[in-house]
Amino acid sequence: MSEAVVSPVRIGRLSIGALGVLALALGTLQSVVEPALPLLQRELGVSPAEGALIANTLLITGAVVTPVAGKLGDRYGGKRVLVRLMAVVSAGGLLAGLAPNLPVLLLGQVLQGVMVGALPLSFILVRKHLPAGESQVAIGVVVALFTGGGMVGTLIAGPIAEGLSWHWMFALPTIAIIAMTLAVIRLMPHDPPIQSDSRIDWPGVILLSGTLLAFMLGLVTVTSGDLPPVVVGAIAVVVAALATGWVVVERRAASPMVDLRMLAKPAMWSSCVLTFVITTSFGMVIFLLPYLFSVSADGYGFGVSTTDIGLFLLPGAIAGAVSDSVGGIAARRFGPRAVVIVGTVVAAATMIALTSIHTAAWQLVLAKVLTAFAAGVITTALLASTATAVETGNTGIATSLLVVTRVIGVAVGVQVGGAILAAGTDPMTGQPTESAFVTGFAVAGLVAALALLVVRITKKGTKA
Repeated sequence: MSEAVVSPVRIGRLSIGALGVLALALGTLQSVVEPALPLLQRELGVSPAEGALIANTLLITGAVVTPVAGKLGDRYGGKRVLVRLMAVVSAGGLLAGLAPNLPVLLLGQVLQGVMVGALPLSFILVRKHLPAGESQVAIGVVVALFTGGGMVGTLIAGPIAEGLSWHWMFALPTIAIIAMTLAVIRLMPHDPPIQSDSRIDWPGVILLSGTLLAFMLGLVTVTSGDLPPVVVGAIAVVVAALATGWVVVERRAASPMVDLRMLAKPAMWSSCVLTFVITTSFGMVIFLLPYLFSVSADGYGFGVSTTDIGLFLLPGAIAGAVSDSVGGIAARRFGPRAVVIVGTVVAAATMIALTSIHTAAWQLVLAKVLTAFAAGVITTALLASTATAVETGNTGIATSLLVVTRVIGVAVGVQVGGAILAAGTDPMTGQPTESAFVTGFAVAGLVAALALLVVRITKKGTKA
């Protein structure tokens, strides 16, 4: 209890730097799968839909763990929870690095998925130790370095996989995570926990986690195979029942995991909806572009290696890192609504253009740059504005809900992209047809354009 009354120590550049470099290492570990998906598919003998599962397993865990981590960080301190999460991530990275087959690799991805909870925990530390204006900038820097890790992972995945083996793609970033966690332990001061006489709302934690887990697993199951309508309906009923139970419990809880009044504020729920729409669209691009690069050059593809795929995706990773670094500044200067409108127009127009313009590698590279920049600016602007709009005691749970929404959106996009390619696979060649990619890009563009409709409907709430 004595910790709760201790004034937080203002953190300096070394502490922010330690958090940032840790985020960089985490982003690297998260992103090595993207350029290596075609290689992993060949090495492990799996289909495109199963390849999407490799990428989404990490996201499933992240979606389940992140709100719990955010709430525990609000209550017990961001640093304390962050260090424990990094121990789990490290175990998962080492397990994936030693994986002899797909099931073990998926288990490693499950453990690695708790890394997504590191973002709201970092936001808690920044918010508690810096004033609001500096917090927005610092949040943008941490998110940018996490995205920058995606650039590093995209760049090194191919050379490591082809020069050593794909196992080292996971092992090397994990070693960096362990080192940076030790640096955070040494440099970052403990943030005081929030004094409260109420207990953690464990029923709410369990029901929310169950809802997210059922939704993510249901999404993977439904999009990975031909299920009878009865089974699809049953999955929907289970998700709806869990979600309803969670709402009932939260409304009655003395100290709910998520304050539904906060969630009901127009600025909060509109940010969640916009984040979901944009990241769903971008998730499709994340999945479709590497596969288009890898398709045999004898047809409409390019037949490039894993290393070359990483190089082609690198400019997009750089654009994403830059966009995250300016997202918080853009929200502060122009407001999130203006950022969303401009970014959505760019993203939707780019994806629609890809339906007819995808015959040269530079066209795909430019498309990835534009969509990554647009998605990064939009989501970070919404995240930064929300983080500083809620009460300090709700920073972790509010930002974790947006991070989870971001994760779910990407997972939905990746899985839908995998389903579209699987449905459009030529049985003679075993490769997706060109029309399947065209359909995927068209759907991605239309989904992105929905953000403009959401902005119009929620105009007053977004301005607030």
